[in-house]
Amino acid sequence: MLAAVAGAHGIGGEVKLKLFADDVASYASFNDGALTVKSLRGNIARFAEVTDRTAAEALRGTQLTVPRDALPPLADGEYYHADLIGLAAMSSAGEALGTVVAVENFGAGDVIEIERATGKRFMVPMSEEAVPEWNAERLIVTAAFAAE
Repeated sequence: MLAAVAGAHGIGGEVKLKLFADDVASYASFNDGALTVKSLRGNIARFAEVTDRTAAEALRGTQLTVPRDALPPLADGEYYHADLIGLAAMSSAGEALGTVVAVENFGAGDVIEIERATGKRFMVPMSEEAVPEWNAERLIVTAAFAAE
């Protein structure tokens, strides 16, 4: 997901976007071609298929996606949030911690949220100190960050 529609903007069918990527303007369409970008200024978008405020309001909450192969390649140490969600989390001491259920960013960097089997959740900064390694199957959380 690169963005989500936050709501209508004005009366002409424009929408306000909540952006999750820096390069949203480089895509001409979203959601398998269902939404074609007519214009984009900052976080305000106009889609060819949306012609009035009522249609724009109906899009509130819609997640804007593109196919995985349309995304730029990742450099070492980079990741897409979608790749982390669902990963098994293990402590550096070998304890199963749970599953990554969310990736948030409150301004100081990414934070992963892990849900234990009990349903309790805790958050860990996605930093080398807290998460020294991850791959397609699991991520390792330094034991000191594995909250009880």
